[in-house]
Amino acid sequence: MLPNLKPQLPAIFEQLFKQGRAEHEVELKGFKKNVKLKLLHPTDMASSITAPMLALSSSSAKKHKSSIPSPRQYQPILAMKVEKPLEELYNVKVERKVSKERLAELGVSRWSLWKTGKCQLPWDWQVDQLVYIEEGEVRVVPDGSKRYMSFVAGDLVRYPKWFEADLFFNDFYQERYCFRAYGDD
Repeated sequence: MLPNLKPQLPAIFEQLFKQGRAEHEVELKGFKKNVKLKLLHPTDMASSITAPMLALSSSSAKKHKSSIPSPRQYQPILAMKVEKPLEELYNVKVERKVSKERLAELGVSRWSLWKTGKCQLPWDWQVDQLVYIEEGEVRVVPDGSKRYMSFVAGDLVRYPKWFEADLFFNDFYQERYCFRAYGDD
């Protein structure tokens, strides 16, 4: 499953031992989604398990009679947590850097215009809404989430019906919007 990580584990655990740390996070590139691996010392597992585990252990580890664990006594445990993007979780569709042809195809220039300055707004969508951001940036924090989505000028965003979030505007913001019926493209 993770062929390139296995050779690195002894060096990672050696470093952890020298630093007196019990865990270390490694980010993996090349996956479609963000993947973080958390390497845990076996004694710290009970308080840190939040995702499926894959245990890797070395049969060549020797037992030492010392009360201080050596790096060889560590048995690597990999905890993998894959976080889906919020857009996928909440069915928010986004097209980045939309072309002029696409904007003309949608008739964005005829949509309603909305502007605001620095503020925070709680919002809930009663119907699907298509938004083209002309200026500024908005951070969208879904209800019950600590994470946020960020949309900037040039983004075309479709918010789904019944979606609820807090909107944060840090500066001048301008968008064009239209409401969509179910099934409209």
